[in-house]
Amino acid sequence: MISSASDPKQRAILEAAWGGFATYGYRKTSMDDIAKRAGMSRPALYLHFRNKDAILKALIDVHYAEVTRQVQEALSADGELRARLLAAFEAQGGAAIEAMLNTPHGMEVLEASMSSAGDHIEAGEAALRDIYAAWLDEMARDGAIRLSGPAQEVARVFGSAMKGVKHTSTDYDAYRAGVGQLAQLFAAGLSPR
Repeated sequence: MISSASDPKQRAILEAAWGGFATYGYRKTSMDDIAKRAGMSRPALYLHFRNKDAILKALIDVHYAEVTRQVQEALSADGELRARLLAAFEAQGGAAIEAMLNTPHGMEVLEASMSSAGDHIEAGEAALRDIYAAWLDEMARDGAIRLSGPAQEVARVFGSAMKGVKHTSTDYDAYRAGVGQLAQLFAAGLSPR
């Protein structure tokens, strides 16, 4: 999740922040806690990020940068439609969803993300929709799938369904099972007859 942050100090801060948020919760993790985990002073931390919200937004941006790359790779790979969709959907959730569902405070971090960084989440989701829509258009042009509506709308439904699975899963195994069902259903619905 953090590997795509280019600056090593920022990467250390983001890893430290995620570790603190997952262990103690977003509200209880202080900037001092993050600085200590990152092996730096609090004033040094403030040279990179002005507050926890800025760190959380950076975590979200790094997450979406990595996820969009992985989703694009999964969709571009060779293989049957269901396998490509499954790989893309799994990449879309990935390590972040696993961590959120398997850590004591993961859902608190998700809620904090939605309240303080909703615009960053929406930008990341829009980028994913665009990737799916472009892929769907290409696949339809090649006759590999049959679209029942505009590609952008089908891509929006992908995202909505993924959110539904995320918000109703009690643990990561349930999430992965739901994602598998989505891939199977969407592949069946898109397959030309």
